[in-house]
Amino acid sequence: MKFYVYLLRCSNGTYYVGHTDDVARRLEEHNTGKGAEHTRKYRPVHLLYTEPFETEQDALRREMQIKHWSHAKKAALVAGDLPELKQLAKRRIK
Repeated sequence: MKFYVYLLRCSNGTYYVGHTDDVARRLEEHNTGKGAEHTRKYRPVHLLYTEPFETEQDALRREMQIKHWSHAKKAALVAGDLPELKQLAKRRIK
């Protein structure tokens, strides 16, 4: 069984990140109000990105990583803009 990390765009422009073993089913749940509280408030949601994993643990680890990213970094991931993603990943010195 494969697991997937997925990224949705909500109707208010925010991103939602989750993981599942069935992307189509989970997308339908989000769009019918049976998903997360955030996606219930801001429907419809649109699938922008998926990433496959062999184990649920690996998918969950990646989900947690992406959830901590900025909106700009998530946008770069969705766009497949690797140079921008690397630039945004650099730590800023205060």
